[in-house]
Amino acid sequence: MFLENTVNANEQFGWIEVICGSMFSGKTEELIRRLKRAQFAQQKIEIFKPAIDLRYDDQLVTSHDQNQIPSTPVPAAANIPMLADSCDVVGIDEAQFFDDEIVKVCNDLANRGIRVIVAGLDMDYRGNPFGPMPALMATAEYVTKVHAICTRTGNLAHYSYRTSKEDDLLLLGEKENYEPLSRAAYFHANKKNNKKS
Repeated sequence: MFLENTVNANEQFGWIEVICGSMFSGKTEELIRRLKRAQFAQQKIEIFKPAIDLRYDDQLVTSHDQNQIPSTPVPAAANIPMLADSCDVVGIDEAQFFDDEIVKVCNDLANRGIRVIVAGLDMDYRGNPFGPMPALMATAEYVTKVHAICTRTGNLAHYSYRTSKEDDLLLLGEKENYEPLSRAAYFHANKKNNKKS
């Protein structure tokens, strides 16, 4: 269970929360939920997403079930600090698509007293740690791993299995390109694909 940090007026430091998991696990939904709670508490928030993510909207962070919150698309992590000035809470979606600078940016923001909430895929479609996510998870005070439901077994899924033939590491997609699989289903799907090759 995620417990929000208590505020100590004598220690003006923020913290980092990472929400990770596979495709269709509710990462963005949880990010939006936390940010809307902060908004309701009249905290000043700012949300960022990588400029390359145009799947639903270029200005909105949108979950798969169409829950939305306004955001600022940025081409690189280095753009975030100057845009996050005087914020209480900063949200960052699809962190795996940012450069490694995102780790320093998040830590610098937290050291300035800002609550930083980051959502992203922890593994790529090959089952390997994805981009800066492992370093973000290591430096975060709180890590929440959410799971999808495996489309083949009904068990908890934590792999994003690519169903299309593209082999580029960065492929923005939805249900036409990915399906969430459990460890067993992912293992069997990869074994079957290797036999075809």
